[in-house]
Amino acid sequence: MGSGPDHHWDDRLLALAEEARSVGRAAAQRCEIQEDSWLIGTSRAFSRELADRGWLGMTWPVEHGGGGRDPLERFVVFEALIAEGAPVATSWVADRQIGPTLLQYGTDEQRRRWLPDIVAGTSAWCIGMSEPDAGSDVASLRTRAVRQNDHWVVDGQKVWTSGAASADWCYLIARTDPDAPPHAGLSEFVVDMRSPGIEVRPIVDATGNAHFCEVHLNGVEVPEDCLVGTEHGSFSQVMRQMEHERGGIDRLVSNHRLYLDVRPRADLTDPLVRQEVAAIESAYRIGRLMVLREVLGQAPRGWSAVTKTWCTEFEQRVATFCGSVVGAEALLWNRVSRNICYAPAYTIMGGTTQILRDIVGDRMLGLPRAAAAR
Repeated sequence: MGSGPDHHWDDRLLALAEEARSVGRAAAQRCEIQEDSWLIGTSRAFSRELADRGWLGMTWPVEHGGGGRDPLERFVVFEALIAEGAPVATSWVADRQIGPTLLQYGTDEQRRRWLPDIVAGTSAWCIGMSEPDAGSDVASLRTRAVRQNDHWVVDGQKVWTSGAASADWCYLIARTDPDAPPHAGLSEFVVDMRSPGIEVRPIVDATGNAHFCEVHLNGVEVPEDCLVGTEHGSFSQVMRQMEHERGGIDRLVSNHRLYLDVRPRADLTDPLVRQEVAAIESAYRIGRLMVLREVLGQAPRGWSAVTKTWCTEFEQRVATFCGSVVGAEALLWNRVSRNICYAPAYTIMGGTTQILRDIVGDRMLGLPRAAAAR
């Protein structure tokens, strides 16, 4: 028998990870909140610093302005940055999924237009996907885009649009064929957030943060050349985009720094506490291996639904553990109590756990659907 896989990084990756930890730690110390930094940690200045270090578009082809680097290099950089609580949110959506989507489905002109600013850390993006009454169900979207001469006119409402209040661009999904079946007739557009007819209303959550937003679109004109990919072909495109959104390291380490800071206070003489620490440490390593399967291209189709389900339920377990360790302190407003309040969002945003478990059972395992209730 062989000795098994080697999970140790080589010296090159170790050095890069240590550099990223140092950079991330320094940036996090300037932030009020370290947890969930990939979603709420906005900083234009830090985005430009990431660009200066060559840490945006790291794996994209050189001919499109990317770094042409190994996917493991990007993994170790962002694992370290997010785990330390660095404010990467301004660049994160664009680097994680907008760039790869434009590389796969965009035209050469669209890539020349939008990729350079992403790599330079000078543009922020949001995603106009979820709507009232259409959260995880993309096929239920009702925002309409109607072609008029050389442009489209968009009317509708998006909700839970992270970062919309500070975004330059929105990657929008709208219904372009109202007579088509629900999964058909959808198209994708890049919309300038400065366009007339766009109104952004921040939504204050239970933690007092307002990164989620409502976006109202009333007669918004979108140039014809801002259509991305195939007209009416968005559903298959967005499913690929969700693979980028759901399967990354951000879904595992949102509150890792909090766990590391609280763990020394845990009473390890208590066997139940010791058992929970062991379970968390084991689950973290399992989740990390799940993410790495995505990074290395070894995951089967749909694997991101498995990854996100495991990792976000793990993050909720971390929040609960931290609360149990600090005890009555969790009744005060602090990092722990804030994370407890925020933790339910982990298994909702990006697709609810219930929807993802259904995807795993139906599309990956081929399990029979339950008979409709009578």
